[in-house]
Amino acid sequence: MAQKMADSTRRISHDSLMILLLISGLIQGCCSIESTTNNISLFNGSDLTGWSGLIAPPARKASLSPSERAKEREEADRLMSQHWHVQENCLFFDGKGSHLVTIDEFEDFELCLEWKITPGGDSGIYLRGCPQVQIWDVLEHPEGSGGLYNNKLGGSLPLVAADHPPGNWNHFRIQMRGDKVTVYLNDTLVVNDTKLENYWDRSKPTPSRGPIELQSHGSPLFFRYLTISPL
Repeated sequence: MAQKMADSTRRISHDSLMILLLISGLIQGCCSIESTTNNISLFNGSDLTGWSGLIAPPARKASLSPSERAKEREEADRLMSQHWHVQENCLFFDGKGSHLVTIDEFEDFELCLEWKITPGGDSGIYLRGCPQVQIWDVLEHPEGSGGLYNNKLGGSLPLVAADHPPGNWNHFRIQMRGDKVTVYLNDTLVVNDTKLENYWDRSKPTPSRGPIELQSHGSPLFFRYLTISPL
C-alpha cells in the first residue's frame, strides 16, 4: 500500500510539473506575441503631444526653406491650439481651423482609432498625408464611411455601409501596405486592398512615407484611442 501511495504521489507531482511548464510556456508565448506588435499610441489622452497644425500641401511644404517652414509651423500650431482640444480624454475639433497632423511620419502601418461626428458632419483620415479615408453622416450619405473618397481611377466607395449614426462612436482599423489600403469599419470590411491614388499629383505614385492627418471639414469631430503599428 505504501509503495502504491508513493507511486501515485510521484505521478501527481509529475503531472503537476508538466501542467506548470505548459502554463509557463503559454504565458511566455503570449508575452512574446505582445512584444512584437510594436503598437504606438498617437494620442495620450491628456494633451496634443506628437501633433502639429497643417503647414501646407506636400509640394509647397517641400519648397519652403527651414526658416520659412519654422515660421509657418509656428503659425499653424497657434491656429491648431485654438480649435483642437482635449475633452474628456478625447480629441475634440470645434469645426474651425485646419487639420491636425502627426509630427512623426510612417511607411506601412495598421492604424486604429475611434471617431464620432455630429449630424451632417464630414471629415476624413489622410494616409501619409494623402486624402483620404472618408468620414461622414451615413444618414445623408447612405453609401457609408471608409471609402477612398478622392480616388478617380480605382474604387472610391465602401463595399457596404457599416456606420453607426451621428452621435455614436465608430471604429476604424486601416491597413496600408505600399499604396494598397484595407479598411474595416466597426469590424466590417469596407475597403479591400485598394490602391490609394496620389491626390496631389496623379502622375506620381502615392508617397511611400508621410504623416497621419485628421481632416477638418467645417464640422465638430471627436477622436479617441488612436494607435498605429508599423508593418
